[in-house]
Amino acid sequence: MTPPDDDTEALAVRAAAGDAGALDQLLGAIRPEVVRRCGRFLLYQEDAEEAAQDALLQVARNIGRFEGRSRFSTWLYTVVANCARQKYRELKRSAVEQPMAPEDSARPDPRTTSVIAGSRVDLLDALERLERDSPHLVAPLVYRDICQMDYEEIAERTGIPLGTVKSRLYHARRQIRPWLSASS
Repeated sequence: MTPPDDDTEALAVRAAAGDAGALDQLLGAIRPEVVRRCGRFLLYQEDAEEAAQDALLQVARNIGRFEGRSRFSTWLYTVVANCARQKYRELKRSAVEQPMAPEDSARPDPRTTSVIAGSRVDLLDALERLERDSPHLVAPLVYRDICQMDYEEIAERTGIPLGTVKSRLYHARRQIRPWLSASS
């Protein structure tokens, strides 16, 4: 995620202090980047936009919890990643509960339409599996490989030492690599 500029950081601090006008400006400023970031998780633009709406709603509801100890962009990474992953879980659950009839199949199977789309689905499935097997490895992997955060920022966000972040990232990648290569 492109780090917000100093103006965005200042808006976040003002919004966290209760300034409703600053919150409106903040939400407008971050919306395009939030939609883009959700699109890195989800295959379809409509789904990414829904997840982005959820993320913006979470920002609006929880901005008071942003204490300014870290950059707003770091806090935002977590909100966006969690909302996008939650949307993916909802879509997956919905697909299992209500299989589409052939006439309703407006969305083709992403695994057969695009290597990029299929790899995104595979990565999300691998993240779900990793979360079941080794939940402590998920955050460093998502922050580094999907959100493209710096190691120091990940350490700050997770509250774990830099060396532990690197170790967990190594183990997470090693664990999901066979799952990703098995699905290709």
